[in-house]
Amino acid sequence: MTAAAPFGTVLTAMATAFHADGSVDLDGTARIAAHLIDHGHDGVVVSGTTGEAPTTTVPEDGQILEAVLDAVGERAHVVAGVGTNSTAHSVELTRQAEKLGAHGVLLVTPYYNKPSQAGVLHHFHEVATATDLPVMLYDVPGRTGTMIAPDTYQAAAEWHNVVAVKDAVGDYARGVRIMRDTGLAFYSGDDANNLGWLAHGAVGFVSVAGHACGPHLRAMADQFRAGDLAAALATFQAMLPAVDAIMGVPNYGATTAKAALQLLGVLDNRNVRSPLVPLDEQEYAALRAGLLAAHIT
Repeated sequence: MTAAAPFGTVLTAMATAFHADGSVDLDGTARIAAHLIDHGHDGVVVSGTTGEAPTTTVPEDGQILEAVLDAVGERAHVVAGVGTNSTAHSVELTRQAEKLGAHGVLLVTPYYNKPSQAGVLHHFHEVATATDLPVMLYDVPGRTGTMIAPDTYQAAAEWHNVVAVKDAVGDYARGVRIMRDTGLAFYSGDDANNLGWLAHGAVGFVSVAGHACGPHLRAMADQFRAGDLAAALATFQAMLPAVDAIMGVPNYGATTAKAALQLLGVLDNRNVRSPLVPLDEQEYAALRAGLLAAHIT
């Protein structure tokens, strides 16, 4: 599995730390990256949805990427989120990421615009041909309103640097067919489906729960790879309370990731940028209970 995983096996779409005034906390962001790599991760994705990229500027995205590369770039894969609903903006972010030394880019389907498949493919082509970095496509129709069609995958897979998919569709049979027909490496983009995706041929995960569950994800992947399916299932079951606490509430993602990092002592706050709001005390207590149930302290 590892040999076929272009970005490693265990990655998290990491949060971006902010100061109380809303400015980017680069030291805090570097601490998050180091925490993840110290707890079972092969890499991180910066400036994705969990990194609150819709609220950050191009210069801020560059500063965030530089801080993470400085912190962990010599011992981990650092993938830059470059997906937006503007092709020109995505190309700009991609060129910046390559210039700064990112190891790859994550490219989500354009959101809100709801382009046709011809438009999706054109967007992917313009970004992929703007760089020599390896590209991971991100299929998350629940956020974008558009699913990447199998034919679009097949066309994009012809380009040398499109190498992987982060899947948050959750249709295993569909994914197996796409893997078979394209040779693209699949990464689970939904923590509740991580073990299921391994069983269906995925090479790893791009997690959110990994902010707190890195050792669980590492153990589960290693157990599955070693053929100890019972142990992998037991590990998955053990971390489910944390996954449910982090992903199972309406106000999830960056909010729960940062609150988990606060509970673990990585951050001293859970600041987010509007329109997100921090977890309230009831949500924070529920998150704490979920982490404790998974024996994460």
